[in-house]
Amino acid sequence: MRVVHVEGGRHLYGGAQQVLYLLRGLHRHGIASALVCPAGSALAAAAAPHAEVFALPMGGDLDGRLVWRIHRILRRFGGDLLHLHSRIGADTWGALAGRWAGVPVVHSRRVDNPEPRWVVALKYRLHDRVIAISEGIRQVLLAEGLPAAKLRLVRSAVDIAQIPAACRRPPVCARLGVLPSARLVGVAAQLIPRKGHRFLVEALAPVCKDFPELQVLFFGQGPEAANLNRQIRQAGLESRVRLCGFRDDLPEILPCLEVLVHPALREGLGVALLQAASAGVPVIASRVGGIPEAVRDGHTGLLVPPGEVAALRAALVRLLRDPLLGRRLGQAGRRRMRAHFSPEVMVAGNLAVYRELLSEALPPKSSD
Repeated sequence: MRVVHVEGGRHLYGGAQQVLYLLRGLHRHGIASALVCPAGSALAAAAAPHAEVFALPMGGDLDGRLVWRIHRILRRFGGDLLHLHSRIGADTWGALAGRWAGVPVVHSRRVDNPEPRWVVALKYRLHDRVIAISEGIRQVLLAEGLPAAKLRLVRSAVDIAQIPAACRRPPVCARLGVLPSARLVGVAAQLIPRKGHRFLVEALAPVCKDFPELQVLFFGQGPEAANLNRQIRQAGLESRVRLCGFRDDLPEILPCLEVLVHPALREGLGVALLQAASAGVPVIASRVGGIPEAVRDGHTGLLVPPGEVAALRAALVRLLRDPLLGRRLGQAGRRRMRAHFSPEVMVAGNLAVYRELLSEALPPKSSD
């Protein structure tokens, strides 16, 4: 089996990290993979030991030349199947390339934002299978008219072995520029409106008064940085809330957090939530999309209605006042990640879809 993968993300988090897990697992199974990704992306270097990498210009939804580029790679590599992991132009242009080459096309859907039914009807007819990475996304697609026969569920994964369970507090605090006595709360998400950082900032002023050692750290980058810094200044929280940018040492930082907060308005599943649980950190998150699959309310974390600042504040205060509860939730989260969200489970799920499609593509055996 030879599989060509397309991922348009430039940074090694979220969907790109899932592609890396998949490529590693497929390599261990003896599956030959090729990866199409943007030139200069972090994924290109990380994937090189596990796949033949084709780093290309990828201009997104308006870059129709992707059809020709991906088709050429399918022919050159001898791909039996095309797996599209990104919506950055690849979901449509890549699918057209696959149709041109005459190979089955799989598309992984990682976001839960709705699309018009006519878009679903036109776009997804180009895909032989659509893999939802959470039940929440699966339900959105079904509601928009995607046939259940075309849809499969394979949840995202987290490599618990890469995330230490214990905090190395002095060096981590030194790198972050906080006192070792600080009580750390984090958000690990792109700085974009739908991730809901603004709701946490709005909730924090009275919390910071009650917990003088509290430090809130936003890990990630994105276009909302300026707006968030302005909101932080207006709330007088400059000494308590900081934007830390993208951190490649996040796995070392996570075990030092007392709570991870994810106040998103929409979310497919939330890889950062899986990572936090793997580190034994309790999560406070919105009850939207696939989040209830990543965070079991009252078992591995606390869920709140999206955008409700008072509920978010109450959940944070509850965990800050009861560290024993936080540790209990965190330990339960780590056990759950190991049992249900391992890369091995995710790789097996994708492989099952590939084999199903390729068996359908085989000509029927003669009855002679």
